Amino acid sequence: MNITILAVGTKMPRWVTEAVNEYSKRFGRDIHYTLKEIKPEKRGAGTSSAQGMAAEEKRILEALPPNAHIIALDERGKAPTSVELAEHLRGWQQNGAHPCFIIGGADGMTDSLKQRAHLMLRLSSLTLPHGMVRVLLTEQLYRAVSILNNHPYHRE
Repeated sequence: MNITILAVGTKMPRWVTEAVNEYSKRFGRDIHYTLKEIKPEKRGAGTSSAQGMAAEEKRILEALPPNAHIIALDERGKAPTSVELAEHLRGWQQNGAHPCFIIGGADGMTDSLKQRAHLMLRLSSLTLPHGMVRVLLTEQLYRAVSILNNHPYHRE
């Protein structure tokens, strides 16, 4: 199964890269995990947040893998349990889908991009830094795969 994360933002702190790498290497041979960084649009004089999000949307759409099953991370999305996320993964795997999780930029993502999403999820009701979202999402995806494989990583 292929899993892709498209994350607006570059130049993450070293601890973010190290943590994402640590969890992503645990997936094993059956999961092909990819994290693609999307260049954020510069904000400032003459560039509104709407213009910035539109430019980022264009970059995100260009980076989408073919036949992507789009999951947008948004504060208004559903907050699944780890077991529910595992069930989503099972369904996507059985249907041959390529889940592609999108983490928007500093201003979020456009409504049109959210409307394209097959599902909107949130990791927390708290506001989280983008780097932390990458780490938490990667860990939770690894945990979901572990649940599906009856691995003792997840305990209930």
